[in-house]
Amino acid sequence: MTPGRRSSTFTRLLRHGFTDPSAAERLLDSAELSAVRDDPVLLEALGATADPDLALHGLVRILEAQPDPTAHRELLDTLIAAKPLRDRLLGVLGASAALADHLARHPSDWQALVTYEPRDLHRGVAEFERGLAEATDPVSLRVAYRRCLLSIAARDVCGTIDVAETAAELADLATATLRAALALAEAAAPDDAAACRLAVIAMGKCGGHELNYVSDVDVIFVAEAAGTTVVTGTTQTTGTTQTAGTAGGTDEAKALRSATALASHMMRICSETTVEGSIWPVDANLRPEGRNGPLVRTLSSHLAYYQRWAKTWEFQALLKARPVAGDAALGEAYVDALAPLVWQAAERENFVTDVQKMRRRVVENIPAAEVERELKLGPGGLRDVEFAVQLLQLVHGRSDPSLRSGSTLEALQALAAGGYVGREDGARLDEAYRFLRSMEHRIQLYRLRRTHLVPEAESDRRRLGRSLGLRADPAAELHREWKRHTGVVRRLHEKLFYRPLLDAVAQLAPGEARLSPVAARERLVALGYADPAAALRHLEALASGVTRKAAIQRTLLPVMLGWFADSADPDAGLLNFRKVSDALGKTPWYLRLLRDEGAAAENLARVLSAGRLAPDLLMRAPEAVALLGDGDGGGLAPRGRGPLEQEILAAAGRAENAEQGVTAARGVRRRELFRTAAADIIGSYGTENSPVEADQGALVDRVGAAVSDLTAATLAGTLRAVVRAGWGDTLPTRFAIIGMGRFGGHELGYGSDADVLFVHEPREGVAEHEAAAAANKVVAEMRRLLQLPSADPPLLIDADLRPEGKSGPLVRTLKSYEAYYRRWSLVWESQALLRAEPVAGDEDLGRRFVELIDPLRYPPRGLPEDAVREIRRLKARMESERLPRGADPKLHTKLGPGGLSDVEWTVQLFQLRHGHQVPGLRTTRTREALSAIRSAGLLSAEETEILDEAWVLATRVRNAVMLVRGRAGDTFPTEPRELAAVGRYLGYGAGHAGDMLDAYRRTARRARAVVDELFYADGN
Repeated sequence: MTPGRRSSTFTRLLRHGFTDPSAAERLLDSAELSAVRDDPVLLEALGATADPDLALHGLVRILEAQPDPTAHRELLDTLIAAKPLRDRLLGVLGASAALADHLARHPSDWQALVTYEPRDLHRGVAEFERGLAEATDPVSLRVAYRRCLLSIAARDVCGTIDVAETAAELADLATATLRAALALAEAAAPDDAAACRLAVIAMGKCGGHELNYVSDVDVIFVAEAAGTTVVTGTTQTTGTTQTAGTAGGTDEAKALRSATALASHMMRICSETTVEGSIWPVDANLRPEGRNGPLVRTLSSHLAYYQRWAKTWEFQALLKARPVAGDAALGEAYVDALAPLVWQAAERENFVTDVQKMRRRVVENIPAAEVERELKLGPGGLRDVEFAVQLLQLVHGRSDPSLRSGSTLEALQALAAGGYVGREDGARLDEAYRFLRSMEHRIQLYRLRRTHLVPEAESDRRRLGRSLGLRADPAAELHREWKRHTGVVRRLHEKLFYRPLLDAVAQLAPGEARLSPVAARERLVALGYADPAAALRHLEALASGVTRKAAIQRTLLPVMLGWFADSADPDAGLLNFRKVSDALGKTPWYLRLLRDEGAAAENLARVLSAGRLAPDLLMRAPEAVALLGDGDGGGLAPRGRGPLEQEILAAAGRAENAEQGVTAARGVRRRELFRTAAADIIGSYGTENSPVEADQGALVDRVGAAVSDLTAATLAGTLRAVVRAGWGDTLPTRFAIIGMGRFGGHELGYGSDADVLFVHEPREGVAEHEAAAAANKVVAEMRRLLQLPSADPPLLIDADLRPEGKSGPLVRTLKSYEAYYRRWSLVWESQALLRAEPVAGDEDLGRRFVELIDPLRYPPRGLPEDAVREIRRLKARMESERLPRGADPKLHTKLGPGGLSDVEWTVQLFQLRHGHQVPGLRTTRTREALSAIRSAGLLSAEETEILDEAWVLATRVRNAVMLVRGRAGDTFPTEPRELAAVGRYLGYGAGHAGDMLDAYRRTARRARAVVDELFYADGN
């Protein structure tokens, strides 16, 4: 061969798609192909395959394996002369290394690809049974199975049959294989075969006529005694009628043993690996009780289980049940008997909850490293389409028999024809599903391995893209098309569930299919709406008409409905959305914000359906919706104390009187409470644009700091407004507000009062009684104005932690505090002062108050033992006397074992004992002090973590209760929807309220054990 010729051939090979032209040249020059190496027909055919290099290599292997020169020549001549064979054989060799291996082991099997007649366009079970007829043992069955599989794959890669026909033929081949395997099992054990009637019910993709190249074949076995005639729901023997499953001509127990032996043997024949490999695993885990239940049951036993114990997913699985092997009459009776139960599943009490749990479990179980490559289970994958179609079938198939198909594509077409899915939407999903299934088929065909992961290697993606007809830049085109179709599927809930609801209430073009009112109500019930009639009224009010507003709402509502349905109270979310839209619908920016900024719409949906507090705050000032769409959630970032105080002081300064000034301050507080609550909800629930925040402690700290800063700024503005209205610029006495309790600790929740002390100091030349009168008037007016009835939430000021409690003066001078603390202070007051921090008013006075109390809260010699005993006594008394009657102590977040009080009193005891020695303990913040205790070696890392986890969880529960119910509470709500909403906030999916309560009890129990050891033990 001359260099010039070699160069020319090299270029031709590159042009035909070979990636290793040098190796290809050597193969073409081999003895097997030398006679046809320059035939342009061969190169063109190789270039048309998914992987020309792979196809050429496989062809050489087959030619090498031919038993003699005559056979070699026959194959080569037929290959060149017959285009159908050439396309089929080379197409398979370029797409499947596994089938190339089979042809190399069985070199005459290429002849199975010669026939090309119209009847071949779709083969059925009978033809595959003929192809398997000569199999007499598991090895020969595998060979025959591969030969039949070869013919399906050849017509698939050549485009003679489409993906749906391929899947149907694969299911038919599986059916024929199950029948052949059962026949082998019966031949090996004729006594067992004579003792029973055994039916094999295909489930899953095999049952739905949509099997993959490599997949578990899901089955259920049902059996009866030999001689028993089965009628739906009953069995009959000669002259008698009995309930299904009772003994007929043979003892039932013996029949079940025989049937179990046959079923087990059949499964082994298909699943075991021989020299010819395996066929596929037969999986019977969809049977009642799964792998823990008996392999074979009678029909009556199946019925009893499904009537009493089956879960929703088991009825969903039965959608695809189809008798495929064994006793045909028994198999039909099984399907007929269970069908009514399948179509009643949507009426089950926990239908929606079960469906939501199943959907979430699918994604949760995918390894994180594989989510983006998961073709079947990942977001936008095949399971999403199948799951949604099946759910719609269960909802609407009760009254519409046309929807009762086991095939996903057939069911989708029926849903579109019936108006349950928009025609265009149905067509796009059909296209997406076919493309994704084609990808899945070609991925599995390469090695005949069960996988749903899109390969990472460039060469694999190139072959995969070419096999699907993408030739310009196969890998890049494949990625683009794959993502385009998964994008369509990811919106399947909009397409399959919500759009038809809009069509049911909106004005439609004449003749356009739409849901009936009954079907629309059924859809809403299935999605979790408790009052579908009211929901339909809301949809009609929002989406009906021909205005631009209605048109935008029809675009928004489908996806909004999906987000509402993911919450614990979809009805409340939709109602609140209607209220906000009614208030802002004429505002030009509102709908534009929701339409153009996806984050804003999703954030709004989450906030409106999460409970009462945030929607109530928003309804009083709907324009706060704008906060939800400010950049990447930037509008929800908490504002610091400085900017808040500056805004409130400026508003108070512009007001004409104190009442207007405080109204302005309360308005800012309402808006900022909404900002904080919305950010908390979105951080806890997560959205598509903002995943759930992992650090729950950080969420708690952020809320506590934000609400505390907001309360301090509100008090500062109120103080300014009251002083300005009564005394102008200067009050006769210096005045400071000291935050106490959670307020001083920067740990306020949404429902917390503001615990404070008031301290004043007369200015020079001002009489003490005049200063005291002014200070008391300021306090009284602040408390009155902050509690006036208005659209804004009140701010309650609680001064009960002052010296002498409720019986003591409301305001004291700094000297009076000093005298009292020096002579009369009790240990509980020293403990309370651990949280004292100036929050508003005269900064110098506040600083001097802190200097005054530091020796009390951080005693220079620590805490004497009698004081420790007194603290323990007070704690025990509080636990026994203050717990509300009827409350479950184990679920009380404040006073229950392992609750806030346990953790805080333990931390405060350490502060009182060691604060004089450990500077880090001189803080008002619980978590900060806990960290300092650990750093000082006073507490182990494990103990610190246990206490911190309990404190954070209890605080989050209290915040959740306020967000959900709109009023403060220290224990979990009892109303199911409210409890579910608290669970969603804490990260628990639908139906997991029990898990949430168990987790709280477990966390609190661990914390209480630590508290018992630390708080009540000596020496800490």
